[in-house]
Amino acid sequence: MFAEITYATRPGSERPNEDLVIAGPSWIVVLDGATAAAGVDSGCSHDVAWLVGRLGGELARRLAADDGAPLAAVLEAAIEAAGAAHSGTCDLGNPDSPSATVAMVRCGGRGRLEHLVLGDSAVALSLVDGGVRVVSDDRLDRLPGGRPYSLELVRRMRNAPGGFWVAGARPEAARESLVGETDATGVRGAGVFTDGVTRLADGTGGAGRPCSACWRARGRRR
Repeated sequence: MFAEITYATRPGSERPNEDLVIAGPSWIVVLDGATAAAGVDSGCSHDVAWLVGRLGGELARRLAADDGAPLAAVLEAAIEAAGAAHSGTCDLGNPDSPSATVAMVRCGGRGRLEHLVLGDSAVALSLVDGGVRVVSDDRLDRLPGGRPYSLELVRRMRNAPGGFWVAGARPEAARESLVGETDATGVRGAGVFTDGVTRLADGTGGAGRPCSACWRARGRRR
C-alpha cells in the first residue's frame, strides 16, 4: 500500500479537460486523451473525454479487484470493455477513433513495484539512493521523416507496427506497452505524468497544454 497519494490536473485551455487521474490504495493511473485535430472525422459519436472517463472507470474496477493480473492484461481488458460500450453506435475501425495515453504504477506482490507506459505519458521513480528512473515511450518521436508530422502519417502509424501505440479501440495495443517492475525497497516515491508535465522538464515546452500528475510522496506502508 502507498503511504500517501497526491495528484493534480488542470486543462491547458478553455477546452474541457481530457486528462484523468485515478488512484487506489496500491495503484495510480494517469490517462491523457488525444485531442482530435480540427475537421477530422473520428467515426465516433463520443468525444475524447467520454473515452477517457470510460476507460478510467474500467481500469479502476479491475485494479481495485487486485487479482494479480499483469498490468498489460488489465489494460487490454479495460480497452475491450470500453470499446464494447460504444461498438454498436460508432465506427471503431476508424483510425482517428478517440484514444489516450496511459501510465500506471501498482504495488505488486513479492515487494515489487510494477509500472506500465503506453504512449507519451511517463512514469518516474524517485529512488532511495537519490537517483530518478524515468520510464517513457518515445515511439511517437521516432516516426518516419521527423516532425512536423502530417495528419495522414499519424493516422497511418497510430496503433500500427513500426509506429506508435495508444489506448483506443484496439485492445491488442496494450500488448505493446512498456512494462516492468522494481524492488519496492529501493523506491522512495513514484509519479505518473502526462506529456503536459514532462515537456516542462525536458525543455520542449508545455505551456498551454493540459497537465496531470499523480505522485506518491512517501514510502510504502508496512
